[in-house]
Amino acid sequence: MSRKLFVTLGAVAALGLASSPALAGKDLDAIKARGALVCGVNTGLAGFSAADSQGKWSGLDVDYCRALAAAILGDGNKVRYSPLTAQQRFTALQSGEIDVLSRNTTWTLTRDASLGMHFVGVTFYDGQGFMVPKKLNVKSAKQLKGATVCVQSGTTTELNLTDYSRANNLAMKPVVFEKQEASTGAYFSGRCQVFTTDASGLASIRSKEAQKPDDHIILPELISKEPLGPSVRRGDDEFFAIAKWVLNALLEAEEHGITSANVDEMKKDSKNPGVMRLLGAGTEDTGKVLGLDKEWAYRAIKTVGNYGEIFERHVGPKTPINLPRGTNNLWSKGGLMYAPPVR
Repeated sequence: MSRKLFVTLGAVAALGLASSPALAGKDLDAIKARGALVCGVNTGLAGFSAADSQGKWSGLDVDYCRALAAAILGDGNKVRYSPLTAQQRFTALQSGEIDVLSRNTTWTLTRDASLGMHFVGVTFYDGQGFMVPKKLNVKSAKQLKGATVCVQSGTTTELNLTDYSRANNLAMKPVVFEKQEASTGAYFSGRCQVFTTDASGLASIRSKEAQKPDDHIILPELISKEPLGPSVRRGDDEFFAIAKWVLNALLEAEEHGITSANVDEMKKDSKNPGVMRLLGAGTEDTGKVLGLDKEWAYRAIKTVGNYGEIFERHVGPKTPINLPRGTNNLWSKGGLMYAPPVR
């Protein structure tokens, strides 16, 4: 065989592999057979995952699961929510009790490399902070020497607190609880002088659980990087790919100005190749390589809107959580949210 012919055949084979459809893995097969996605969420964190009095779940983490179900199963309501504590969450994913963990979980090296899980991406860039009663007249975390601090066990929060206290010679006294509800209850009852968790969690807890939110202040220091995002079990590359690209699709939808309200109009009328590709309106079929149909992203966006809509609906300035977009804005608007191209 000539070298030229060998190279030509190799190129043809590579093209064939690049365009071949994905083969469903065991987790993806199980989700389809069950007809529902099982999503691990927080037991209750307003703005991220919380159930109302009728048992209806809502929040930024919940909407990711709804988008994923819409892409795979055609219906964002085909989700079973499994509320998990910080200590339960990884075991639930490892054991197969849940399909995806979408529970304000920080992406770290140890978790990524040693717990049998893949992080899908970042849905919220955060950092750990401190909340104190206003009456203490504390303006900075550096003034917390010797303070008792309520913290939840099994979290990066507990480790970061120890590191920060040692690095700054503050001799803080952690008061550790397994469940978040116990930790916040102890803080609001006065058992601890300080409460620490991710800054988004502090804002959520203050708005939801404090009798008088204005009686508590969140100090300005952020003492860590906390990139929060969903994760899936290792062993099913096809499901992992879908989970990644659903998140990317929600970000790319915001870049293109596609919303839950205009997605049908954009699908019908837009001549932008990127929009047509994302919504399955043209001849290109991005779903084929994911093992889905060509309207997978359209359904996800139709169900929950783009990433910006999700943020504003659950944690933005017009909600009780009242968080600015900040680092969670699109890269084109000064933030860190950047999606690889859906093409």
